[in-house]
Amino acid sequence: MTGATAAGSRGPEGFCLWLTGLPSAGKTTIGRVLVERLRARGRFVELLDGDEIRKGLSADLGFDRASREAHAGRVTFVAKLLARNGAIPIVALISPYRTSRARARAEIGRFVEIYVNTPLEVCERRDVKGLYRRARAGEIHEMTGIDDPYEPPEHPEITVDAVKLRPEESAAQILHELERLGLLPADDGRRPPAGAPARPSTT
Repeated sequence: MTGATAAGSRGPEGFCLWLTGLPSAGKTTIGRVLVERLRARGRFVELLDGDEIRKGLSADLGFDRASREAHAGRVTFVAKLLARNGAIPIVALISPYRTSRARARAEIGRFVEIYVNTPLEVCERRDVKGLYRRARAGEIHEMTGIDDPYEPPEHPEITVDAVKLRPEESAAQILHELERLGLLPADDGRRPPAGAPARPSTT
């Protein structure tokens, strides 16, 4: 019984996909494609978008380091509950600090860190909300990449080049890597996108 737990048997194990990168790197867009592709495979998937969660679960938090760490901690808690019940939570969260991501990995267990590697200048061009422009003008503060640091992952399981690859191609690369890591069964009908070589496992 694909994607569910039948009486007397266990369904597939859950795991967390944690997409990190600068604001406007493409995390949520890639996450939405992954949701569609994984649901098509019969998996129970939830997209945990950092901006959406801030409107509800983290509405009381600011953007200083302590608040960002607390926000990541709340997302981690929800992702852990989903993953341990067979779901695949897809976290699209800037999560700029390595300590937050390391804590999420330790708490969730089955954890895949995905670095959406988009240069700052590209993110600024993509910025539909105008946050970078406002930060450059001094209108807002503690903007990641401008006056608050972003700490890139040192050993992510997967890195996607969101400049060279379209979101659909980035998602295809991620699914291919999940198959190689043994987290998804192989789908012989797909191939990794051109220019996206497999990374050696770091787990």
